[in-house]
Amino acid sequence: MKKTTINSAHYHLGGKMVDFFGWDLPVQYSGLSEEHNAVRTSGGIFDVSHMGEIFIKGDSALDAVQYITSNNISKLKPGKILYTALPTENGCFVDDMLVYMITEKEYLLVVNAANLEKDFKWISSKVERFGVSAENLSDKYTQIAVQGPNAEKLLTQFTSDKIGELKYYYFLTGKIGNIDAIISRTGYTGEDGFEIYFKADEKTASDLFINLAEKGKDLGIIPAGLGARDTLRLESKMSLYGNDIDDSHTILEADLGWILKFKQGDFIGKEPLLKQKEEGIRRKLVGFELVEKGVPRHGYKVFIDGKHYSEVTSGTFAPFLRKPIGLVYLPIEHSEVGSRFHVEIRGKQIEAMVVETPFYKRSS
Repeated sequence: MKKTTINSAHYHLGGKMVDFFGWDLPVQYSGLSEEHNAVRTSGGIFDVSHMGEIFIKGDSALDAVQYITSNNISKLKPGKILYTALPTENGCFVDDMLVYMITEKEYLLVVNAANLEKDFKWISSKVERFGVSAENLSDKYTQIAVQGPNAEKLLTQFTSDKIGELKYYYFLTGKIGNIDAIISRTGYTGEDGFEIYFKADEKTASDLFINLAEKGKDLGIIPAGLGARDTLRLESKMSLYGNDIDDSHTILEADLGWILKFKQGDFIGKEPLLKQKEEGIRRKLVGFELVEKGVPRHGYKVFIDGKHYSEVTSGTFAPFLRKPIGLVYLPIEHSEVGSRFHVEIRGKQIEAMVVETPFYKRSS
């Protein structure tokens, strides 16, 4: 298995390790629920170094990135970030990603680990016509996410940069300790927090992770694994590629129409998406709660009026909300809040109800 530069720190801190798409990563340390609730109330520290970092450079970098993404990249300025889709020709997902504008001629694309090879091949082939370079530097970067209400208090002990002035979805280039880093106010948990990108050897990276964990104790901030990361993002209705978004559901069907900017100019998948918007979608990704006792899981069958329609895309017993929640694609006529359907759990059909999302939203 591949190992991040922080790998030894996970063993030092007692992480329970698993094979995550070929990476040796911690699924949990002290326990999923404890880590999840710590992030909601104080904070958690995650190793997300498996994520992909692809840099686009050149005089026509803006045009290139604009063409391969659905959101309006032209409204970025240096230090600003956008969430967007990497659309297929038919308006579905190659992946979703973050776009960082470094300069007018350089952009950082942060993509999902499981899709890195596929994404890089796709991106390289599509931007070639613009005369720009696409470089995969994922192996050179370590990424740590510090998430939760006390994240800023912890990181200010490690940097003199004014991270408190960073707005959501902005970043700066500065230092964490004596390490050059990109520090962004972003995350995948629904909480305030930061993601830190830097180049370092294994000892330096592991020492930083351990030092963050040690300093975090007084603030209630603890190391957290993949399990909590998944339940946190689901409570906040943040889609996961391969579950909730994929190459068979469009951006509109995934309830992500807000990252579609049709007036930005030409982009891959624009015409099919524009046509679908005009004609109206026939299915939609919605959030639901179980009305009866049970826990919905990814892949569980969904029935409407006794007929099998689809499967749960993501589901869990939400640790902070203390109730069973999930996401599913339903026919548009059954997607309104309050609509009822059934999820098959262990051979029994359990009633579920469409609810407003996100399930959880932080107060400030």
